[in-house]
Amino acid sequence: MISFLIGVIEEKEDGNVLINVNGVGFSLFVSNNTLVSLPNLGEIAKIYTYMAVREDDISLYGFSSLEEKNLFNKLITVNGVGPKVAISILSGMHLSDLTIAIMKEDLSLLSKIKGLGKKTAERICLELKDKINPLNSSIENISFSNDYNEDAVQMATETLISLGINKNEAYMLARSNASKDSTAEDIISKSLRGYKG
Repeated sequence: MISFLIGVIEEKEDGNVLINVNGVGFSLFVSNNTLVSLPNLGEIAKIYTYMAVREDDISLYGFSSLEEKNLFNKLITVNGVGPKVAISILSGMHLSDLTIAIMKEDLSLLSKIKGLGKKTAERICLELKDKINPLNSSIENISFSNDYNEDAVQMATETLISLGINKNEAYMLARSNASKDSTAEDIISKSLRGYKG
């Protein structure tokens, strides 16, 4: 079993990464979230992996974080969700949003993911809502708008991280304080007012 790979990123394209590990090229299926968070071509990366073995195929799936890999492992336990479907689900939205959508059984949000039907979304919620760990201890009290300024959330998240708040918590704070017309400054200000540390 290959748990992770450390090597040079040779190619990055939609849904796929080629990593050179000591002269051996490994092709990995990856989510959009992982693709965006990996370093540039020619740089060294550590990618966590899952190896899917079938009679006629061996495939490697890659993840930039253990949180994403753990959620992938849970998704593929759901009937009707194979590795490729799980990767497309992980590509459909930010990891924190996906976790909350499952825990709160938000079928309308999950159904927006390309290729995910309502029945499969219902099964995922039913089977996983009690098995996934919240990325934030106060997740039950969080609600957020589906209509928000993604760039503002990203800028606010980066600022909150620079202030010493961990990555997932920073994103959750920014996301829960974002609305359609929020600027990064608005989000940061509201997030810091509500932050318990």
